[in-house]
Amino acid sequence: MRTGALRKVVITSIGVFSSLGFESQEIVQNIKHGRVSFEKSPHSDGTIICPITGFDLKKIIGSYKDQRYLNRGAQYSVAAAVAAVKNSGLNQESLKKTGLFVGVGPNLDIGGECPEIHKGTIDNNKLKALWMLRFLPNTAAAAISRLTGIHGENFTITTACAASLQAIGEAFRKVRDGYLDMAFAGGGDSRLSPAGLMAYQKAQALYKGWEEPERASRPFDETRQGFIPGEGGAFFLLEELKHAQKRGATIYGEICGFGSSMDGYNMTAPEPNGRLGEIAVRAALKDGNLLPGEIDMISAHGTSTILNDAMEGNLIERIYEEKPPLVMALKSWIGHLSAACGAVELAICLSLMRAAYIPEIRNLERMCNPRLNLVKEGRNFNWGAVLLENFGFGGQNSALILKKI
Repeated sequence: MRTGALRKVVITSIGVFSSLGFESQEIVQNIKHGRVSFEKSPHSDGTIICPITGFDLKKIIGSYKDQRYLNRGAQYSVAAAVAAVKNSGLNQESLKKTGLFVGVGPNLDIGGECPEIHKGTIDNNKLKALWMLRFLPNTAAAAISRLTGIHGENFTITTACAASLQAIGEAFRKVRDGYLDMAFAGGGDSRLSPAGLMAYQKAQALYKGWEEPERASRPFDETRQGFIPGEGGAFFLLEELKHAQKRGATIYGEICGFGSSMDGYNMTAPEPNGRLGEIAVRAALKDGNLLPGEIDMISAHGTSTILNDAMEGNLIERIYEEKPPLVMALKSWIGHLSAACGAVELAICLSLMRAAYIPEIRNLERMCNPRLNLVKEGRNFNWGAVLLENFGFGGQNSALILKKI
């Protein structure tokens, strides 16, 4: 039950699958050497994507009869969660009492799942008996519980591109407030199927130019023309500090603040000035008992779209007018992972924090807002407090603060 005093919450285990790698050291080395995975999609002429190569769920979890009911995004969730559990060192008795918070997106691979739709009728002998599981949002959580033995409080969150960061934020609050001593939180997603790409093309959100693939993602640049879809997943064990210290756990960083809000402005476009997203950011700062000037760096949502980057620039400029922090944009390295972007970006932040390095915003040549302190060159950097921002379709806003410890 809830205790009176707020408790410190730390991250003590990580599982990540990204286009930059599956381990912290590999991720940092690929960033330092400028190795990225942008390429043209085999499914859509002219569309650029950032896929993961070499991912095989069976090699990670072994034989699992219900794997057939996991869409690709759910597979990344399951793989990352299983890796985080393995890396945590927790025994089965501890896992029974541990929480599970999962950020997920919709399965848009309608044609791949149901290739013979005719006048609205899809029933045929080729459909799996439980085909609907590939579309239910909580399927990933159910599989994770079955595979790992996690049986505590759980929550599946589907707030678009803010989902996995919000899942981590909600888990943070449960541990901080004393409802749980430990919780796994994160998410996975993939929208690289033909139907997924078509959906974003119809929404006019994807990159529309003809640059070489590795030059297409250009957050906060005047010539940006849309986002590049990616895929991946990441999970973390969030743990009360004294509990972690007592069992001798490795501590990667401290989560100290979280905030969320809704625009209520437009189904796809953000509120132009970011004043409603600002509510989430200021809530995270208040939650962490921090002033804006105490933030050393912002991991921006930075989608490389005209509307998001303009809005986010206005928001950052307004909040940090007196002392603008450094701003990086990890989607220039991994693409936009939709519901999984916050979790994977947090995993990359933790890797970079341990390496004391900050990466440049790739392809940034002409800043769309010269008043922002955008990172133009990668360099060594002693991390302190970083604010992660995610803003999703429907006006879903999340902000999380991570501190070095």
